[in-house]
Amino acid sequence: MSDGTGPHGADDARRSRFPWRRVLIAASVAVVLALGAVLARVLVQSQHPAPPAAAPSSSASATPSPTPTPTPSPLPPQPSLPDLPPVPMNILVIGSDISGSAREATEQQEATGASAPQDADTIMLIHIPADRHKVYGISIMRDNWVNIPGYGVMKINAGLQLAGPKLVVATVEALLHTHIDHYLMTDFGGIKAFVDTIGGVDVDVPIPFTATVPFTAPAGTEHTFTPGINHLDGEASLQFVRERHAFADGDYQRVRDQQVFVRALMVRLLSSGTVHDAASAIRIVGLASSVLTVDQGFDPITLATVAYALRGTDPAASVFFTLPTAGTGTSPDGQQSIVVPDYAGIAEVAAALAADGLADYAAAHGL
Repeated sequence: MSDGTGPHGADDARRSRFPWRRVLIAASVAVVLALGAVLARVLVQSQHPAPPAAAPSSSASATPSPTPTPTPSPLPPQPSLPDLPPVPMNILVIGSDISGSAREATEQQEATGASAPQDADTIMLIHIPADRHKVYGISIMRDNWVNIPGYGVMKINAGLQLAGPKLVVATVEALLHTHIDHYLMTDFGGIKAFVDTIGGVDVDVPIPFTATVPFTAPAGTEHTFTPGINHLDGEASLQFVRERHAFADGDYQRVRDQQVFVRALMVRLLSSGTVHDAASAIRIVGLASSVLTVDQGFDPITLATVAYALRGTDPAASVFFTLPTAGTGTSPDGQQSIVVPDYAGIAEVAAALAADGLADYAAAHGL
């Protein structure tokens, strides 16, 4: 590299006349290297504090010491979740039929005490037994004619309109004589958004049909469902769980389709390894939290803890059934079509829930 010096002879003469020049160059190099080392150390320590450096040697030297290779910073600790206590848990899943935001409607209800333009399209009790080998889903048909605490006898889905999800919880607790630990609620937009976020869901369609477009869907989006596995995006999923007019038994088949959908969603989240560790469970809950309305105690960490605890559950072995009914009828005023509760059958389910014995109940009823 040229530094502006002349022929070698002149250069050697200059070096012999000015020996201090070499010292000055070496010292300058040492200063630059030292400043670079200090700057690198500051940048590293700003993100990962390192142990204090050894004290510099007291002896001066014109030759700079080589810059030490930085020690790789340790990886940040992986997130962890607390263990779910080995006791049964009941979670009530509610699907609101509101065309807007169920969360905003509920917040308004709680702030004002007024009713809201939403009914419960889906009411499903998810029972997680203490051993967590499988999950039990109990669908409660929305037209069941039951007592709503503080309001009298009416369709069970009206509780959401009257006073929000807390009243639906109280009604189901009274009907089944059981405690519900948590609830979660979503709406049409929430279902669509979450399914699209996770890349769709594979649903095993039991009865083929072409959907009649819900009032929230764009015109011309009627989806045709063929027998067997259908990969559904968010819009198709919404049409699948809402359809009832295409079936001879109406809401009964809709409830069965909702059970099929929940099982498929479990397969998508559990069998694909989506919640295989604490970090992934926290991530998926973070995605779901924006579309869910939950009770105050069901914070994201608690929800992630439940999801992570179910990572070994076999969705295919899980059991879904509909709370027993005694057929359909008409309300006493003759104005409404209703579903008549089978209170003897409901008492059997309630006893099984109380004893954490839904496995025996399912076996006895061929479920």
